Amino acid sequence: MFNRRKFLRSSLFSSVGMVMANKLPEDNFPENRILTGNPIVVSTWGFGQAANAEAWKTLSAGGRALDAVEGGARIPEADLSNHSVGRAGYPDRDGHVTLDACIMDENSGCGSVMCIEHIAHPVSVARLVMEKTPHVVLCGEGALQFALENGFKKEELLTPESEKAWKEWLKHAEYKPVINTEEKSYGNKSTASNLPVGENNHDTIGIIAMDAKGDLSGACTTSGMAFKMHGRVGDSPIIGAGLFVDNEVGAATSTGLGEEVIRIVGSHLVVEYMRQGLSPQDACRKTLERIIKRNPKKRDDLQVGFLALNKKGEYGAFAIQKGFVYAVKNNQEEKVYASPSWFD
Repeated sequence: MFNRRKFLRSSLFSSVGMVMANKLPEDNFPENRILTGNPIVVSTWGFGQAANAEAWKTLSAGGRALDAVEGGARIPEADLSNHSVGRAGYPDRDGHVTLDACIMDENSGCGSVMCIEHIAHPVSVARLVMEKTPHVVLCGEGALQFALENGFKKEELLTPESEKAWKEWLKHAEYKPVINTEEKSYGNKSTASNLPVGENNHDTIGIIAMDAKGDLSGACTTSGMAFKMHGRVGDSPIIGAGLFVDNEVGAATSTGLGEEVIRIVGSHLVVEYMRQGLSPQDACRKTLERIIKRNPKKRDDLQVGFLALNKKGEYGAFAIQKGFVYAVKNNQEEKVYASPSWFD
């Protein structure tokens, strides 16, 4: 028996995914693409393909979307070559690996952990916050205490590779995040570790799924920007900013500069535009207009991307600049698409 906080009232492709992980994304993004039939899972970035493959094991067996997105998100969290999500994430400027995650189900139940240390799978802690507490958010030491009390293992998350990158960064201690592009962040494991420090620094994974019953759920997890100020939290664990699910309409998630997403409560806004009848792609584009109006000139240091899925199984994405890619898995396809962008 458990309590669920209501925020609002109301397979097998694992090996295939790894083989496809180094393929280039599709040249032509699917404009307002509709896939007939459930289920479907979509996720941000090229490494989302491996997450989708794991989620598909649940979805193809008739399982719940919530279980699918949690299982999918745990894949990049455990990937030691991924320095922007989970246990191998780059630390903050003080050397602490702090993780953020949230999850949301078809009943508007939601849970979040912010700035949690020593726990490799924050997305699973976020789910327990949703299911076992009257709260939505736990942070810092309180989140860690809750995780340990519920059987999670305390671990040292600062890997030798991440520690080396941090110590290299300390030589100059210049905080100049570099936006991700398709070539830098598509998930090419053979080159990711060779990128300059900071080049692969905020590839949040957001994952959204619709199960065979037509129910939606989503999850988002990240280690945040590399070498951030200690205690900094971006949009990823914030319900309505980094992730939002409305089972009557659709779901959305985001990636990129979290401060800009928070200012417009971005993922919630995408869903509200879909409620008004816009397609997922158009809803993502319309939401980005809010950011562009404050930043009318093209900035090489500014990137935000949104990804959305509606109740029809229609999906779409849009980004400020070229380079954002997203992964899709359905009965009919398993592909990575390049998102359209504002500055193309």
